[in-house]
Amino acid sequence: MSLALYVKQPWKTLYLTFQALTLVLVVLPICAVKYLFTRPNPTWSWRHAMRVALTRRLNLIGVVLGKVPFDPDYRAIEFGPGVEGVWMDGVPHLMNSQLKIWSSVANVTSIRIPGYWYAKTGVNPKPPTPIAAGQKVFLILHGGGFTHMSAHPKSPISIVPRSLVELTDDAPYALSVEYRLSSTYPFTEKHPFPTALLDALTGYNFLVNVTGYDPSDIIVTGDSAGGNIALALTRYLVENKGSTELSLPGPPGRLLVISPVTDMSNSHVTPGSSTLTNDKDIINDFYINPYDTPYRVLAYLGPFGAGIAWCNRYVSPASLSPLVQARFVGFPRTFIISGGMEVFLDQIRSLRDKMVRDIGETQVTYYEAADAEHDYFVFSWHPDRPATLKALQEWLVSGWDLQPRL
Repeated sequence: MSLALYVKQPWKTLYLTFQALTLVLVVLPICAVKYLFTRPNPTWSWRHAMRVALTRRLNLIGVVLGKVPFDPDYRAIEFGPGVEGVWMDGVPHLMNSQLKIWSSVANVTSIRIPGYWYAKTGVNPKPPTPIAAGQKVFLILHGGGFTHMSAHPKSPISIVPRSLVELTDDAPYALSVEYRLSSTYPFTEKHPFPTALLDALTGYNFLVNVTGYDPSDIIVTGDSAGGNIALALTRYLVENKGSTELSLPGPPGRLLVISPVTDMSNSHVTPGSSTLTNDKDIINDFYINPYDTPYRVLAYLGPFGAGIAWCNRYVSPASLSPLVQARFVGFPRTFIISGGMEVFLDQIRSLRDKMVRDIGETQVTYYEAADAEHDYFVFSWHPDRPATLKALQEWLVSGWDLQPRL
């Protein structure tokens, strides 16, 4: 049976029931015994190995689910205890000619979307006005393969903004953007590139022109797919700085990307590459055929097709394709986090090398947790998380007077 059949009823229910029973009665019991004697990584504990096995299986099942039906999305603000939602108006006036062409092909435009405030423990739930001079803020673009997860505080991935606002008194707030999620066949085809970039731009404009933050005090942040969007937003702001066509806010003061997706082409899929050798990662859609294009990429690229990943600097900034020619001159100080066991390791290292080439070593901080999986930062139980948070804290409180290479 194909994926198209599994997403329809009654096959969907039968498939999910089968997967749940297989997971509980077969996969986890076998792993539980196996990991008593050998583990995917000898440094992992038994509990760590079991959590990775469970996450891998759930990721596979999630493709058939499509969007998780009970997750909040861009259509409404879902309020609740401790939830501070805000509507942010679209910014069609901030779209340059190139972005308009891409949007026309994708049949999308900039619209009003929600965002959610996160605050440091003990402070007001959202920033008071006027904003104090020099106060920093995080703009959060969540992960989820462009197709899943939410900016809402009840989402498991909200651990990213919750953790970051606790690191320093200088950055006590984060605004997480509820960008529109992508999907494609066998689901409804909607919200491909550049939809998420448009929504990220909406969130950035809200911080600057509505809330009152100085662009130099904004830390654009994204994990996994959100890291790709964060890089695209920063590129758009850098490349259009001082544009006579647009009245864009200036580029952010800093950029933080956590296990970012940086190459949606197959340029890093080579013998011995991390895509092929890091086969114990939680990302497992490469393992059926690593040379195929995963659903999440097809959903994000939409009508442009996989070919755009080989030639578009906004989609694949770290691609090894000679057609991309992505440069990073003018980018702000950047912190890059990766896991040494993730399938995206090689492309993240390529991103690091390209950024060091263009803005210098002093502007790029690279943190690689040797035995960690993709996006390990989002798992509260992960043993590498405390050290990563400490390194981030040191980066956040230092060097704001250092300027990027122009």
